[in-house]
Amino acid sequence: MKPWLIVAALALATPVWAQGTPPDNPMQPSPTWEDIRESVVGLTAEPPIDAAVLDLTAPHRANDPAIVPVHLLQPHDAPPLTAAMVVVDENPAPVAAEYTFGEALMPLDFEIRVRVDRYSDVRAIATTADGGQVMAGRFVKAAGGCSAPAGKNMAEVTRTMGQMRWRAASEDGRDIGTLMIRHPNFSGLQRDQYTLLNIPAHFIDKLEVRQGDQMLFTMSAGISVAEDPVFRFAYQANGQPIHVHVEDTEGNIWDETFQPVSG
Repeated sequence: MKPWLIVAALALATPVWAQGTPPDNPMQPSPTWEDIRESVVGLTAEPPIDAAVLDLTAPHRANDPAIVPVHLLQPHDAPPLTAAMVVVDENPAPVAAEYTFGEALMPLDFEIRVRVDRYSDVRAIATTADGGQVMAGRFVKAAGGCSAPAGKNMAEVTRTMGQMRWRAASEDGRDIGTLMIRHPNFSGLQRDQYTLLNIPAHFIDKLEVRQGDQMLFTMSAGISVAEDPVFRFAYQANGQPIHVHVEDTEGNIWDETFQPVSG
């Protein structure tokens, strides 16, 4: 296994409580949220918070503000979700990503990594199959994630951009997929460590993951998704190949197919 694959897998394999998330880590009052809730997120009313439908965990104090694990989780008997928006209130672009989910991901058990630029609530606003909305979130102490130096030089970025890895496993009776994509996801707020010049924004903005013809999830993203993004999720495998389609803001397109692992 490639070293970057091991590191990425371990980053999401470490429970967020082990990184400092107390069980009573609620969101904090956020004047910023009041400002952006309608103007940026498009909500005219505050969605209810209901852990029986959706919960979100994230470290209370992040080890690395550029790689903050966020876990969206539903109880086994929760109503199905069709979509979710992940918002980091205090980031320069608060909407980190918007996701749609297929039936095979229900009940949702979905992990991602985001950048956090200032102490902030990190929240998810989800849509249920009947059109209702619910919100979950945590307060995260982290700073500087959007301007943190990239983890590799530009030559390495050019050589590896678009490479993907897929791993399938079984945990607690569910199939678990881990998708890793090599991409710097430059935020536009970082500096080249050699030239000290600003690096223009360049990030994955569209992602589709399917098994056979069945959609697992899609993502429409901004600058807050972490470098070399990793997606770890429970799903109901149907024995079909996994198809991944990636697009970035420079017009690059990558497609990869991973065959199911037999027996």
